[in-house]
Amino acid sequence: MKDQKKFELPKPSWWERLQFIALGPRDLLLGLICLNYDTFISGFELLCPGYLAWSSKTRARRAFYRALANVPAYAQFISDQKSSDKSIPETDKNSYIKIFSAEARCAGGHIPIKDTMIDESSGSTGTPYNWVRTAAERHDSHLFISYFAKYCFGSQPWITINAFSMGAWATGLNMGLALQRNSIVKNTGPDLAKIFHTLTFFGTKYPYLILGYPPFLKQLIDVAEKEEFPLHQYHLTALVGGEGMSEGLRDYLLQRFEKVYSGYGATDLEIGIAGETPLSVAIRRLARDNKQVRHKIFGDDSRLPMMFQYNPLMHYIEVNDNRELIFTITRSSLLSPRIRYNVHDEGGVMRYDEMEKTLSTLGQSIDSLAPNDRKRPLRMPFLWVYGRRDFTISVMGANIYPEDLEQSLYANPDLARITRSFCQSVSEAPNGGVRPKFLFEIEIEPDEQLKQRFSESILQHLLKLNADFREAWHEYPETLVPEIELYSVGQGPFKENSGRIKQIRVL
Repeated sequence: MKDQKKFELPKPSWWERLQFIALGPRDLLLGLICLNYDTFISGFELLCPGYLAWSSKTRARRAFYRALANVPAYAQFISDQKSSDKSIPETDKNSYIKIFSAEARCAGGHIPIKDTMIDESSGSTGTPYNWVRTAAERHDSHLFISYFAKYCFGSQPWITINAFSMGAWATGLNMGLALQRNSIVKNTGPDLAKIFHTLTFFGTKYPYLILGYPPFLKQLIDVAEKEEFPLHQYHLTALVGGEGMSEGLRDYLLQRFEKVYSGYGATDLEIGIAGETPLSVAIRRLARDNKQVRHKIFGDDSRLPMMFQYNPLMHYIEVNDNRELIFTITRSSLLSPRIRYNVHDEGGVMRYDEMEKTLSTLGQSIDSLAPNDRKRPLRMPFLWVYGRRDFTISVMGANIYPEDLEQSLYANPDLARITRSFCQSVSEAPNGGVRPKFLFEIEIEPDEQLKQRFSESILQHLLKLNADFREAWHEYPETLVPEIELYSVGQGPFKENSGRIKQIRVL
């Protein structure tokens, strides 16, 4: 019996080689654009969206071949899959990260002993993982975050209070380092007493940018009100991340913060993949208020996704048939390349000119949505993110998302004010029947009357928001009445929240 022919790894075609030559040496264009803040902003004002889309895709192809040549694990992965250059498979934790060692996933097959940092993921969907990064790739990420912060919050001097969790987590330390490029930074971590002490010590003469998870900043406002701390006397802005944020929660935070923007990233990939801008927030809020705009951009979905803009010279983003976002980090500085990596976030992407045309057909001018003092807009592509598929529950064919529950909660300010956290699950009766169960961590003593208020309010707003839930309700109303459980702070399923850097969203 003849030996099977050895699988040959794909190689770039002559046409691809020509495109790589046209693209220029490695990260030359990215380096020129990111030379300083002015070249960064001017570059994305001047480069046309069509060129950016071509450049992003071509850079991703070059990153694919570079990983094949330099990363033992990736070459083995492609060989095992017997994949051609026209059918590059997705990678994720199960198919790639768990299979190969951290060393094998690095360029050269080893971890450098200098200029390398290890981050740990939060483990919000299971086991925490370790991720290795070079000083060069962290420099690129920090630079992008600092530019986005300057674009959104301005160039005036401020003090940054970094309330993200400190330690091995990717976000805390790196956000502090990134914002040092823009401001004075104090890394307090999520410690309310230290934050209030810092504000008191430096006083109201400074403006402040506070970084943190959205629910923590809500807690900051609530505790300040309870302790009569004069937040209203301070000039505060906020940069949040780590999880989604409804427009209801943004409105809540805007009671005390002058501006609130969010960033998007994943420890599997890197922080600072994308950021909210005045324009992306304006489009999201327009979609919230205008059903026609919402349908045209996002289709039939009860959820209002987070909307960001991203740097296509650093990340190439695709969407698969399950509406999951697929990422390729295209920079050559990456120690452990991620090629077509799926973090299982649902969402979508759209070029700037495509968004402009879509809004124009609805009678909306993209330039008038978020006017700025510059002549031209920032023509970066748009990315929208619903969240992890893992956090969805389904009852009687109706999918219920944490985003639905959060929007329903913040539709009632009185209930939102006393709620610290929430999560959802499916309750199963002894006879096998199921119904949705929503659990809330509240700051006052729970009782039956309050439980009834939660039940009526959440049900009322879910029926407005979620078409699938509304349709199922007409057929199975007795099954879809949600089961409500209220817990005091730190009790029941929320007991572990104080030790977690992200709150649980599904049981």
